[in-house]
Amino acid sequence: MPANTSSVTETRAASAKVVGLGIAAIVLILLAAAVFLFATLPDANAFNARVEQLFVESDLTAPAEIGLLEVLAQSGTAFSDVLASYRTIIFVLLVFATALLVACMVLLVAIVTLNRRMGEIERSGIQVTSLILARAENAVMLNDIELKLTDAAMETLAVLAEARLDGDMLTGVQIESMISGRPEIECEEAAGATRIKRLRDALGNQIVTHLLIRNITRQGYVLALDPKVIRMS
Repeated sequence: MPANTSSVTETRAASAKVVGLGIAAIVLILLAAAVFLFATLPDANAFNARVEQLFVESDLTAPAEIGLLEVLAQSGTAFSDVLASYRTIIFVLLVFATALLVACMVLLVAIVTLNRRMGEIERSGIQVTSLILARAENAVMLNDIELKLTDAAMETLAVLAEARLDGDMLTGVQIESMISGRPEIECEEAAGATRIKRLRDALGNQIVTHLLIRNITRQGYVLALDPKVIRMS
């Protein structure tokens, strides 16, 4: 049974789904809060309506009384304007709060995803995100590392890659049979194992050379890493 692999595409899809659900939840919560808030705010024209009712129901003839009602009417108009401005301010603050919460949600998911990917890379050593085989040049692109192989090693790697795409596992006998073209009954397990060993040696030597031990022309050899990570006991 093939080993379980972690796909970058699947991780991104899951993260995008979580972000979408989080944003939708934030918008719905703030929308409900906005509806409740605006529904409970007093009517901007309630004060004016009450003053108008006093004008209609009261028999006021004295100049002082009429002046008082006029002052009340002007106060009601000012109250309506202030309440309308409050509604605008509340709406702007809700929009601003929504934007901040959405941004925080996206950043939080991004940080969690990056930490998870970094943990996987630390546990696995080298995280293979792409493998490109160029048979014509006997070259392999492992992530951004270009590796050169012999014809035999390239054939072995190509057989393994095709089997992985089909979800199959191959024995040494099957590998030798597919490469040599002979029936499996005429092949030996040791021959296929030898091909795998040579492929590992070829890939391993080049990967170590590229990632760990560098050869500086006319200078010598050096470890390609930060001296602070070296521990000796």
